[in-house]
Amino acid sequence: QVQLRDSGGRSVQTGGSLRLSCAASGRTFSTYAMGWFRQAPGKEREFVAAISSNGGRTNYADSVKGRFTISRDNAKDTGYLQMNSLKPEDTAVYYCAAGSTIWTISKGIWGQGTQVTVSS
Repeated sequence: QVQLRDSGGRSVQTGGSLRLSCAASGRTFSTYAMGWFRQAPGKEREFVAAISSNGGRTNYADSVKGRFTISRDNAKDTGYLQMNSLKPEDTAVYYCAAGSTIWTISKGIWGQGTQVTVSS
């Protein structure tokens, strides 16, 4: 079974950029769809973006469309979330997850989370 380790979170100013990484252990990463979720203090975890196992299909939350880009490199067993034009409301713990399909990621495997803080 795949295990996930997400990283790359840090503090940035409004308008800045960050790239989160999700490194997978195991040899079956390429068979999983993967995605990113986030949870802000006092709020429920919410969907951010997802990508199919071969990278051919992506899906984004309306709040991040045009600013965030999800990608993956199956040769490196790693997924990414490029975040541009960051806003204070993007502040949250970001979690990567992997599942059997792009629609069932939340029911699969989770990383431990990485903190993103956007200051105004």
